[in-house]
Amino acid sequence: MVTSTGLVGLKPGAERFARDPAKKSSSFIDGVMALLERTEYRRCESGEDREEIFHLRYRSYRAHGFVPQTGQQIVKDDLDDLPNCYNFAVYIDKRLVSTVRLHQIDRENPLGPVTKGFGDVMSPLIEQGDTCINPSMLAADPDLAREYRALPYVSLRLVIAAYEYFRSTYCACLIRQEHTAFYRRIFGARQMSPERAYPPISIPLMLFGGVCAREFGPIVERFPFFLSTRSEQRMLFERTASGISAPLTILPTAKYLQHAA
Repeated sequence: MVTSTGLVGLKPGAERFARDPAKKSSSFIDGVMALLERTEYRRCESGEDREEIFHLRYRSYRAHGFVPQTGQQIVKDDLDDLPNCYNFAVYIDKRLVSTVRLHQIDRENPLGPVTKGFGDVMSPLIEQGDTCINPSMLAADPDLAREYRALPYVSLRLVIAAYEYFRSTYCACLIRQEHTAFYRRIFGARQMSPERAYPPISIPLMLFGGVCAREFGPIVERFPFFLSTRSEQRMLFERTASGISAPLTILPTAKYLQHAA
């Protein structure tokens, strides 16, 4: 089971945005907004869509030596089949470039990567009525990711959209040591527990997170490309009635709210 939400397969230079004050400049924001103009999201719930992102995970993680070679060449686990799981594919110019998985964890649906790996920390919070949006399985096409330095922002924009839809108490994820600076500076995340083994990942992972209502407001003010309309949020996360297909693709709506933010 691979549930690290590190920036797997994304160009290392992308993390420099998090340390560079210039990233708040209008040129940086305009660049991400321009990339969003070429972006589509797709919620993958069955069939070929899911197989495609499972293959993408494998190619990304295999390129970095995080998973062994297998005949099926897919990466998936039991958490992909939970009712509180949302798997997304991210397309730029009609090409699949990245994928991210989200779990909305609450009392009725208490399972997700953070409760499975750090249940002693997270489960008491859930049991007392708090909720958590938990991103994981972030991966990018190793052949395409270098073309898009802003891809982490485009992909992880879904996390803040999820908070806006679910109004989660916490956002928490499992990350590798080398990605702590990015999550601290961009999402206001803090270490919630010492690192520990999380098989079959070969290196220890840390539990990082924060209180959404406290952290996400300033983030969206700094980075208006994280904005989304309520209609986009519903298309991304609303479960449709049985037999009714979910929207095939969802277009980002940040541009409609940028000047009103």
